[in-house]
Amino acid sequence: MRTKVAIIGAGPAGLLLGQLLHSYGIDNVILERQTADYVLGRIRAGVLEEGTVTLLDEIGAGARAHREGLVHHGIELAFGGARHRIDMTAATGRTMMIYGQTEVTRDLMDARKAAGMTTVYAATDVMPHDFDTDRPRVTYVKDGTTHEIACDFIAGCDGSHGVSRASVKPSAIQTFERIYPFGWLGILSETPPVSHELIYNNHARGFALCTMRSMHRSRYYVQCPLDDHIDQWPDERFWDELKRRLDPKAVDNLVTGPSIEKSIAPLRSFVAEPMRFGRMFLAGDAAHIVPPTGAKGLNLAASDVHYLSQALREYYDEKSPAGIDGYSARALARVWKAVRFSWWMTSLLHRFPDSEGFGPRLQLAELDYLVGSKAAMASLAENYVGLPY
Repeated sequence: MRTKVAIIGAGPAGLLLGQLLHSYGIDNVILERQTADYVLGRIRAGVLEEGTVTLLDEIGAGARAHREGLVHHGIELAFGGARHRIDMTAATGRTMMIYGQTEVTRDLMDARKAAGMTTVYAATDVMPHDFDTDRPRVTYVKDGTTHEIACDFIAGCDGSHGVSRASVKPSAIQTFERIYPFGWLGILSETPPVSHELIYNNHARGFALCTMRSMHRSRYYVQCPLDDHIDQWPDERFWDELKRRLDPKAVDNLVTGPSIEKSIAPLRSFVAEPMRFGRMFLAGDAAHIVPPTGAKGLNLAASDVHYLSQALREYYDEKSPAGIDGYSARALARVWKAVRFSWWMTSLLHRFPDSEGFGPRLQLAELDYLVGSKAAMASLAENYVGLPY
């Protein structure tokens, strides 16, 4: 098989890149090691920046998001038993949208199918080759037969444990990582949300987050030790612990119910540099991971593929390598700002095991300053709604 761009990974990054390239007339093939049903079964992020929604609109995949997504104008920070609203729209003129990553993935899959583009699911032993030459290729096994795709470029959109980054020589890549000493225990329930906007809770027992996927499906998180297991957290224990961390008004409004999904996610910050290796590019989680506190993971993947698709369009339409030569630096400049913001939000709202006394007092002072300063609230809002591309 021959194509212009071979994309490894059919998550949101790979699918969005594929559709953007298709809209520019650039042929591409996507390879995914999992089945389509498995990909759709992943429960992930739910807050979309305006830039991400704009990209969905650009490829004709945003109609359902506009129809079913929830437009939010602010968030609430809870500490000291009270809630304080940050008006994002007043500070920035922009909004966010609550729309689950699973739904984004489904919309992108449908758009790709409607366009008649090729996606190979359950492709095993996927391997990029010769990306440091002008004749890159990707091999994979499907139904016991080995296949090869010759291409001009390879896009590694296969996540933090994918083969793309792992194929790069260690001497050619540098990684930066911070592992946080706690995780998020999250549940999904068919219950109305406790509030119409997200509530970020700083509490002596640990962080908690109240969010939603729709007006009848809620997503809640509590900070927990890294060595906890979901078997230790039956629904009743989770709801009891969540109530202990919420303000009285939120407790009164909380509707509990059986969980339909429950998981524990460790928190870490990770960045790989550069994001280009000859004719292979990394995008999304293949290049960087951020803690979910700042709602940046999916949105960073979207900005990556925006930059990459523009660079490839420039290469094919204008015969200029400037875009692909500058892709890594351009993407990383935005990535590191999002990494900083996510680290700051995480540091502000969580309980750290080695910071008793002094640390919590600093957090409360920072929160008190934040909600009393228009400049500080504007800074938070600017980063939360998403820095410009």
